[in-house]
This record gives sequence, C-alpha cells and structure tokens, in this order.
Amino acid sequence: MRVMVFVKATEDSEAGIMHPEWMSEMLVKMGKYNEELVAAGIMLAGDGLKPSSFGKRVAFDGPDRTVIDGPFAETRELVAGYWLWEVKDMDEAVAWVKRCPNPMYGPSEIEIRPFYELADFAEHMTPEAEQIHEGLAAKLSDN
Repeated sequence: MRVMVFVKATEDSEAGIMHPEWMSEMLVKMGKYNEELVAAGIMLAGDGLKPSSFGKRVAFDGPDRTVIDGPFAETRELVAGYWLWEVKDMDEAVAWVKRCPNPMYGPSEIEIRPFYELADFAEHMTPEAEQIHEGLAAKLSDN
C-alpha cells in the first residue's frame, strides 16, 4: 500500500524561520530516520517544501483558470514536507511516523493518506481508460 505522509506547516515554517542550532540537530536526526526508512524499503521519495509564499495555486471553474499567488491562509492546512512510502498497511505507516523526530521547532503534526490504486476504480474503468493508465504506468516504471 502506498501512502503520502505530509509534514504539516507551522507559523515558523511558513515564515521561513529556521532556528539554527535546532535545525542543525534536526537535519542529522531526520537524515538518520530517512536512512532507516530507505534501509527498510519503505521510503520511495521525500522532501521539504518552501513556504507557500513561493507557491502558486490554480483555481478551476469550468473552463476558467485563475492563478493565485502565495502565501496562503490557514497555515495548519498547508504542507511543509512529504514522504512517499510503500507499507504493508496503515498500522505500519503509523508505527513509522511515531518513530519520526519532531520535524518542527515546537508542536507539529504529520498526516498519513493512502493513495487510490487503479483497482479502486475498477467499476468505472473502461477498456480504453485501462489501456491508457497501464501504458502510463509502464512508461513511468521505465524511468
């Protein structure tokens, strides 16, 4: 089962505040944690994200597209970093998150969300859609 693990943003992370001594220590701890994830075959990808002030959103309304510049409100709803993991089940993902060093200088949250898999859409899958998605999966696995 693939899951996306989100490190939720904080006011400090959104402001780009990095507490130097804590940050140096956290980078070492997080590096060791990531090494454990890789050694266990769990981690497929992961990175930190710059504050939302560097980002953009594109709002969709029918055929219309509107570009919205960051920063974005509701800091607690924003993402400051992520991992993509392959785990056997949600319990395993939770167990790994509990081992994670606190990624923020103060209280923080990490959210775990499972991916939809093609099988989840089986009742809606037409032969044409199945062919397209299987072809894409094959191309991506070649990269």
